[in-house]
Amino acid sequence: MHSRDKIRNIAIIAHVDHGKTTLVDQLLRQSGTFRDNEQLQERAMDSNDLERERGITILAKNTAVNYKDTLINIVDTPGHADFGGEVERIMKMVDGVLLVVDAFEGCMPQTKFVLRKALQQGLTPVVVLNKIDRPAARPAEVVDEVLELFIELEASDEQLDFPVVYASGLNGIAGNTPDDLQETMEPLYEMILEHIPSPKENPDEPLQFLVTLLDYNEYLGRIAIGRVNRGQIRQGQVVAVIDREGTVKQSRIEKLFGFQGLKRIEVEEAAAGDIVAIAGLKEINIGETIADPGNPEALPVLAIDEPTLQMTFLVNNSPFVGREGKWVTSRKLRERLFKEIETDVSLRVEETDSPDAFIVSGRGELHLGILIENMRREGFELQVSKPEVILKVIDGVKSEPIERLLIDVPEESMGAVMESLGTRKAEMVNMINNGTGQVRLEFLIPARGLIGYRTNFLTLTRGYGVMNHAFDSYGPMVGGQVGGRHQGVLIASETGKSTMYGMLSVEDRGILFLEPGQDVYEGMIVGEHTRDNDIIVNICKEKALNNIRTANKEETVKLKSPRLMSLEEALEYLNDDELCEITPKSIRLRKKLLNKSERDRAEKHRRMAEAGV
Repeated sequence: MHSRDKIRNIAIIAHVDHGKTTLVDQLLRQSGTFRDNEQLQERAMDSNDLERERGITILAKNTAVNYKDTLINIVDTPGHADFGGEVERIMKMVDGVLLVVDAFEGCMPQTKFVLRKALQQGLTPVVVLNKIDRPAARPAEVVDEVLELFIELEASDEQLDFPVVYASGLNGIAGNTPDDLQETMEPLYEMILEHIPSPKENPDEPLQFLVTLLDYNEYLGRIAIGRVNRGQIRQGQVVAVIDREGTVKQSRIEKLFGFQGLKRIEVEEAAAGDIVAIAGLKEINIGETIADPGNPEALPVLAIDEPTLQMTFLVNNSPFVGREGKWVTSRKLRERLFKEIETDVSLRVEETDSPDAFIVSGRGELHLGILIENMRREGFELQVSKPEVILKVIDGVKSEPIERLLIDVPEESMGAVMESLGTRKAEMVNMINNGTGQVRLEFLIPARGLIGYRTNFLTLTRGYGVMNHAFDSYGPMVGGQVGGRHQGVLIASETGKSTMYGMLSVEDRGILFLEPGQDVYEGMIVGEHTRDNDIIVNICKEKALNNIRTANKEETVKLKSPRLMSLEEALEYLNDDELCEITPKSIRLRKKLLNKSERDRAEKHRRMAEAGV
């Protein structure tokens, strides 16, 4: 067990893509934690399949390195605003943060969000200007931007006196000035030892341990990860577990693990300030306190920002139900959703009047999209409704979430982007033109206006635009239509297989969403109409096999490429009367009411209700 002054607990926080995980790779490589012949894959901390595919961190994870007989516990956190719940919990585990900022991009919306959380906890910051080797890097300006952000967030005098390290995580180099970089990360290690305080808690007081992360192991069951806030903890010790409601129950610690590199190592005991993993507590949850049975004193429950977006998750009831998935019942869907909220504290699940529908609330489309993607990979079939913002009444005023949107666009695309955001009720608050051909625009926009905007944005900027947003505040609800789809859709008239002949006959009506030979059912959305109304089409129509020759040579006719949607694009595309059917192999869009006469009847009732008849 290390002495208390030989321990440092730090979290690495930053905006998405500013290089946190790559920086951790270098700290691991250069610490001597691994043997010379040991293979360390890139972005070693991104262990989840989805994290590797998308190149983003979704779950917070911890590791530890030894440097000059000091144990440095490092927690890598996500950069996306949608996973802010992970960042908020981690702040309870550490004494300081490394704020990683891109030396070219500077401060972004998520930089502000994560830094605010760190400063509120009174943590000691060290600023790392990463990607210093980029040709357009502007270190002096970015340091000024960071200082302005600290002042804006009302940092204390001690926090304002932050040290700066200039680094390139990709090349493993760092230095105290941008012109004097060493070929190692040693300046960063030294800065951590010098500026990040060691734990100050008392190991002689009664035990207190807050569960901050959960893991699962087939042999050990649930594993609670967190920091020992005071006292000491040992293998085999009997402890009191205090849940969020204050109920106390006794349990025994079977195994205790410390961290070394990417491995967990079994330890006999740990003391105040250590970050450890505990096995043997069967029904432990995030936010619960492990304490001394003789003095069961709970720590404050983690305060997590509220979700801003919700969707309805429904049992799949399409004609193709059960063809591709393993889990299709409401019981399994409910079980899976309630299991998710045990580990994801920023997610909410509410039951509805219908046993087949659940309202799931999260931080954004990506947050909910990742949950859906994980469920379909596990074999679930489900349907989801259009994402909707969560409205609140504040001081008697109906309010909605407002997002801070930061976009980098080529100068020639600026006019089109500003016009498109104007129709979505965005308000521009800043514009910076560095003379590089790229313009940075900052907006405040209702969260409703961002639903479905990303695809449109990439089209307007021909793929060169970069868009980032984070929750800013709740503001009075903006009147009128905000965002939404303006085109109608092509709806299949019958169940069958799509044919080349049927698709050729309707392709001039709009853009198709599927290829020939795919199964379709009545009420399924098979394309986008060129106009704003929905129309019924028959894409299963087959050519009549008679002996009359046709003049045109059909073998030379080619079908236009269909628009095949990813899960996020499909969720963005939905309208109020539509659902997205998700199975392990397919993503289909459909109308809530599959039968045309039922849809017409529902539309008639809606119009009568609006007219007050």
